[in-house]
Amino acid sequence: MDLKNKQMQEQLLTITHGFEDYQRQLGAVSPPVYFSSLYAHPTFEEYMRVGAGRDENAYIYGRMSNPTVRLLEQKLAALEFGADALVFSSGMAAATSAILSVCQAGDHILCMRDSYRPVQSFMASVGIPRLRMEMSFVSGLDLEEIRRAIRPNTRLMILESPATFVFSVIDIPAVAALCRERGVITYLDNTYCTPLYQNPLNMGIDLVMHTLSKYIGGHSDVIGGVLVSKDEGLIREMRHSTREWLGGILGPMEGWLAIRGLRSMPARLAMHQDSAMKVARFLEDHPRVKAVHYTGLASHPQAELIKRQMRGHAGLMSFEIDGTPEMAVKMINALKLFSKGCSWGGYESLALCPMYGATEEAARASGVTRGLVRIHCGLEGADNLIADLAQALEAMDKA
Repeated sequence: MDLKNKQMQEQLLTITHGFEDYQRQLGAVSPPVYFSSLYAHPTFEEYMRVGAGRDENAYIYGRMSNPTVRLLEQKLAALEFGADALVFSSGMAAATSAILSVCQAGDHILCMRDSYRPVQSFMASVGIPRLRMEMSFVSGLDLEEIRRAIRPNTRLMILESPATFVFSVIDIPAVAALCRERGVITYLDNTYCTPLYQNPLNMGIDLVMHTLSKYIGGHSDVIGGVLVSKDEGLIREMRHSTREWLGGILGPMEGWLAIRGLRSMPARLAMHQDSAMKVARFLEDHPRVKAVHYTGLASHPQAELIKRQMRGHAGLMSFEIDGTPEMAVKMINALKLFSKGCSWGGYESLALCPMYGATEEAARASGVTRGLVRIHCGLEGADNLIADLAQALEAMDKA
């Protein structure tokens, strides 16, 4: 059995049975949801012992920890081949907690230009003016650019691969090695790939983040986030010095929903990938489409790097029509199966123009046009999605 297959088999066991105690669960194959704000102990001395020891598997108060939430953390840590994980009430809570845990006033953060915009907005409105941090941007694709941008006070580098708009991919091991050499902690948003298709910790990244709302939850009914690291001490510090005091723990019901989502994630991802590959090829051959940005296409400019780092592809892609931004909007409005919404990773297909409201200058800085169309291919079936796109592109021309 080769290493990749061995790792996948380990991940499947983690998803299905990992860290679950069926005897303790009274034989229930689905873990209980612990709706409890506090936990009682047989003696005051035991209460004091548990509180002083900060045991991640002992419980005192719901703001600090919860058994359902802890089970999810153990599964996610194992799936990413990390030492431990910490889940939060949203992906933004995870991202901002990483920044607040790693950085302090006067520190410099290096950020990929094509990364999650709300994190950049947090820095612009809170991190820089209120916390006296500094931030600068690089493409993430040029090692020399990164090397030049690192300052003596650079503490953190924020990465995303594949990235948001055209799904460009960074050389993860090379960037991680450069940052480690310069004493910079690396943080990478791995939501697109999930732990099943990419494991950045094994390539040298220090902190991996996932938005649980996407493929891990998978049903568009949960908000959450997670941080995973091979540095157990870093996660422990975040648990007790950041999440506990900011109160950003995930709720037990949301934790259970995420565990439920994990059960079907391998099967869902396979279908998302199959549909998206067929849709991407259809769009690539369509006369009214100028460019398709999808990691599964052989035409992707970084196809060889993708093969080295990723084991699969998701349902998210973008494309550019041969027409104006206004025509792109007409095409989106003509879609019947693709809802118009901002998220992705659920069972449903979605479409929008993420840069439509931006200036032309801002769009060009991101390497796209205002008419860029981003779609998520859900579970409605590839033939159905292709038929919907075909009629919408035709309707756009008629309009």
